[in-house]
Amino acid sequence: MKDIIWRPLPGVVERSNIHRFMLTHGIKDYDELVTRSVDDIEWFWDAVMKDLGIEWYRPYKKVMDTSKGIQWTRWFADGKINIVHNCLDRHINTSRAKGIACIWEGDDGEVRKVTYRRLFKEVNRLANALRDIGIKKGDTVGIYMPMTPEIVSAMYAILKIGAICIPIFSGFAGSAVSSRLKNAGAKALFTADGSLRRNKTIEIKKEADKAVKDVPSIKHVIVLRRLNIDVPWEEKRDIWYHEFIKGKGEKSPTEQTESEDYSLLLYTSGTTGRPKGSVHTHGGCMAQICKELAYYFDVKPEDKFFWLTDIGWMMGPWMIIGVHSFGGTILIFEGAPDYPAPDRLWDMIERHKITIFGISPTAIRMLMRSGEEWVHRHDMTSLRILGSTGEAWDDESYMWFFEKIGRRKLPIINISGGTEIVGCFLSPLPITPLKPCTLRGPGLGMDVDVFDEDGNPVRGVMGHLVCKKPAPSMTRGFWNDRKRYIETYWSRWKDIWFHGDWAKVDKDGYWSLHGRSDDTIKVAGRRTGPAEIESALIEHLAVSEAAAVGVPHGTRGEDIVCFVVLKGGFDPDEGLREELKRQVVKTLGKTFRPGDMRFVSALPKTRSAKIVRRVIRAKYMGEEDLGDLSSIENPSAIDEIGKAV
Repeated sequence: MKDIIWRPLPGVVERSNIHRFMLTHGIKDYDELVTRSVDDIEWFWDAVMKDLGIEWYRPYKKVMDTSKGIQWTRWFADGKINIVHNCLDRHINTSRAKGIACIWEGDDGEVRKVTYRRLFKEVNRLANALRDIGIKKGDTVGIYMPMTPEIVSAMYAILKIGAICIPIFSGFAGSAVSSRLKNAGAKALFTADGSLRRNKTIEIKKEADKAVKDVPSIKHVIVLRRLNIDVPWEEKRDIWYHEFIKGKGEKSPTEQTESEDYSLLLYTSGTTGRPKGSVHTHGGCMAQICKELAYYFDVKPEDKFFWLTDIGWMMGPWMIIGVHSFGGTILIFEGAPDYPAPDRLWDMIERHKITIFGISPTAIRMLMRSGEEWVHRHDMTSLRILGSTGEAWDDESYMWFFEKIGRRKLPIINISGGTEIVGCFLSPLPITPLKPCTLRGPGLGMDVDVFDEDGNPVRGVMGHLVCKKPAPSMTRGFWNDRKRYIETYWSRWKDIWFHGDWAKVDKDGYWSLHGRSDDTIKVAGRRTGPAEIESALIEHLAVSEAAAVGVPHGTRGEDIVCFVVLKGGFDPDEGLREELKRQVVKTLGKTFRPGDMRFVSALPKTRSAKIVRRVIRAKYMGEEDLGDLSSIENPSAIDEIGKAV
């Protein structure tokens, strides 16, 4: 088979969690594993629960119930479970109690380590404090805090008492926080006086106050003293975190929640500025997240797991729940990946002996600009698995990650799914060969396919990523908006989940993604995704990053406009502009020659490093309403789009 860049060594396969599962069930190879997992999903999910030792207060009577329609499938019916019991409580009477649950590193280099026992005690004190202020099962509580160990304690305390946790991106402005808390009817909010990023003070409490002002349901704001700075204060509402838990008992019962009881309310930004609240359950989260961390990333108790993320991105709760369910250690990081120097991440991997590391393609492209010499300064041989998600890869960036960070020895577990399933539709396994940029194949138990415009399965060409059967972690509608949920995912084809991604399966059965289908560019009747154009541009020696959008054209339907960030040592001029247009033609053909090519110093991105193409397009078109901008970390880059040369 051509293009294979990595194959697992026999010892790696034999020691893996997924190999154990295959042996138990007499499964001989990868293809049989995927087939059995999607042909009989009831058998598969039940087998996962048993193999991973997920503990139930009361065993479920039925794996799945579709009596109300596939869109509203109930999972693990009549079972009682709690995320916190599986991630924390059950470790306390084992040797893991003394183990490190969390390593924290601040923007300023401060490091803290928290054992499972210490985390257990703090979670219990917080749970008791929440109960004392009247928070009960089914209430919603927000977390709008920097990445500190207290976010872990707060999330677990909320879940422990059966309340619903709303993790919110710590870089949001008050208006974005307000819209989420108001939609959720939140009763309380965890926040902090401030945070550090690039050694600059971020005044989180001030933004929290702006948010809470418009959310009358919030009666309590618990404030972590992170920087010890002066903050505005409302005596009847605000309380310092350390005072909130002062004197509270270190024992607290964990609520025995039903499998279908809500646990997490995760918001994604909508193009209209109206966020969508994805609703996830205790049973669904445990099933999907634990499956992925165990089988895709092979997490074991001795692992140290670091994904560059924020609590407000799905990957934050995903990492915490998944790693802790197996007694492993997480690293959470407050700062920026290239501060105070471009080797910040590589330095942390070396010092903390990280074994599993995940990042987005855009973040890798940013770090590539600084040169590989920053990588060579560090011993990262502790790493055994790499991970990525967030967007499509280009060959150059993928191979840089594989060669420079992975030393051509480590698999890149390139996953893709979404907040709406708090997990993955596609993922490699650490026992499968890999091709560059691919996601190998379907996630286990995920009956995915690629459809053409008429709803027919296709191979070898780009089509729509769909899912034909339910999964335990699919959102139970949108919070307060069941109709929008149906319209978004279930209205394109009957009983088919339409995910909105372009995907392709090659002749060898390897899957790849090509961006969001709502970003599709159609020129003279031919479709392409931005990722293909951007990948062609990044192959040019001068290009560090690129974004492609489609704009209306009188005769061709749409025209292609590209925005390019150049590497150091290259200056924008007409010669380079034409050269880059020819680069796209060389790769994709004359039909897709860009009509406009502009140069910028940065592209607008979210904190999770996704390029926000809809905003780029709207700004280029001169639209006044740019939609929801709350997730954009560098808003100054939006203005630059309008002034691009």
